[in-house]
Amino acid sequence: MSWTTLCTMDELTEGLGKFVDIGGKEFAIFLVDDQVHVIDNLCPHAGGSMSGGYVDDGCAVCPWHGWAFDLKSGGLRGSIGESEMLKVYTSRILDESGRRFVQIDLSTRRI
Repeated sequence: MSWTTLCTMDELTEGLGKFVDIGGKEFAIFLVDDQVHVIDNLCPHAGGSMSGGYVDDGCAVCPWHGWAFDLKSGGLRGSIGESEMLKVYTSRILDESGRRFVQIDLSTRRI
């Protein structure tokens, strides 16, 4: 795996998104019950910034039109198809010298 650091844990707010750009690739990071979830930042509906959204019942909610995407699968809440999905990335928290870093594996994605 090829781990890339996105931010530190203290930069995250429970239930709210954080925007990170790594080499032109945009990510939205969400903290839920001390678990980190990383998804693509752009909503497939109308291109809204998912990082400007919030978490509702395990879903990241787009601030533009309220579309909600499951943070584990990337699927649109209530949808039975896969036409409207966000990419979900494998992430981890690295504890190094008392600081906690959010990292993702850019070589693969979960969905």
